[in-house]
Amino acid sequence: MKMGEVIKKAAAARRAALQLANIATEVKNEALLGIASAIWENREELLRANAVDLREAEDLLKSGRISMALVQRLKLSEEKLRDISKMVQSVAKLEDPVGRTLYAVELDQGLELYKVSCPIGVIGAIFESRPDVLPQISALCLKSGNAVVLKGGSEARRSNEAFFRVIREASESAGIPEGWVQLIEARSEVRELLKLDEYIDLLVPRGSKEFIKYIQANTRIPVLGHAEGLCHIYVDADADLEKAVKICYDAKVQYPAVCNAVETILVHRAIAEPFLKLLGKRYAEAGVEIRGDERVRKILPQAKRATEKDWRTEYLDLIISIKIVDSIQEAIDHINTYGSKHTDAIVTENGKNALRFLTEVDSSSVMLNASTRFSDGYRYGLGAEVGISTGKIHARGPVGLEGLTTWKYYLLGEGHVVADYVGAKAKPFTHRPLKKRWLDVVQKF
Repeated sequence: MKMGEVIKKAAAARRAALQLANIATEVKNEALLGIASAIWENREELLRANAVDLREAEDLLKSGRISMALVQRLKLSEEKLRDISKMVQSVAKLEDPVGRTLYAVELDQGLELYKVSCPIGVIGAIFESRPDVLPQISALCLKSGNAVVLKGGSEARRSNEAFFRVIREASESAGIPEGWVQLIEARSEVRELLKLDEYIDLLVPRGSKEFIKYIQANTRIPVLGHAEGLCHIYVDADADLEKAVKICYDAKVQYPAVCNAVETILVHRAIAEPFLKLLGKRYAEAGVEIRGDERVRKILPQAKRATEKDWRTEYLDLIISIKIVDSIQEAIDHINTYGSKHTDAIVTENGKNALRFLTEVDSSSVMLNASTRFSDGYRYGLGAEVGISTGKIHARGPVGLEGLTTWKYYLLGEGHVVADYVGAKAKPFTHRPLKKRWLDVVQKF
């Protein structure tokens, strides 16, 4: 693709976004249901495309050019396609985030102000490895009235192309504006995309820490996302051992190659020996490599010595670092020092300790007696997610439909002018809250 074509695609997305912002909820929902059906009906085509990507990825794995974690994220299956189809259906069932009245006030008689949610515009979604990200982001953008320019990893090129064709055809045939979803492919095109602040309103990168930092450093476009998922679990002195082992096992073993998998476990010294012996046995059965401090290694001789680097490492693999701490304060300080503000959990039966941990750990998701793997847009009831944000401006945590909207103000007057509200004889503002919704007001036009 020539660089000029990247601009053409971004410009087409901008034109489509202006139309999509005003598409009726019923039309968007019908299109989403059509996409869900099309994904399932075209599953054989999608799996064939994915099989080609997998064969090439396995060759790269043998040569050491990619990791096993990346190959795992790349793989599709019939079961996974069924889940993706259900995910798109669940987005269709969610309340439309566009057109909600966020604030309504009478400034004076006949002068009314409404703050109303609206789409951001054009989303640039840049992601690596996982082809299932493409339908997730597309579904959320469509429901929230945003156009989207997609760039997936080269290792998933054929899978991404197949998903893109299915989504574009199903949505446009249902009445969604042509050009609302765009796909670019080459890595060089990303550099061009990063310059297009005239067309792209928000970038959502998903990938490695280095990849996301590169995006943040090379664009004027606002960026939403997280650099890494260095998640912790603190096992308190008052933890239930059975719960603690079950949670720590799930958080690492259930799917280690994702950003909400636990990477470091902190254990209170009072419970360390019985807990670690139980957990060590479960981890050994699952092939988890343990890296621990000196106190951990006295209890688990098979553990490798943990270094300072381990406390800062997102493994995305069957590797875990474990440290014994003397207090809940030490655990909180460790997480706030080394964590990535993604997801952290405490296992305890002590209510005071639970509340202290939940309120003092500075992360976008903080959990009590639950696996960090729950930190996910679909599991949170958001339908899906465009990504997880560890920032504190605009959106935080798993970002679903609400994170893809902004707002605009509508001021309705009857010939009002500011001159009447200044000077010695200035009229006063009433600033009276209104119970009317914007959608009800619109019906009268």
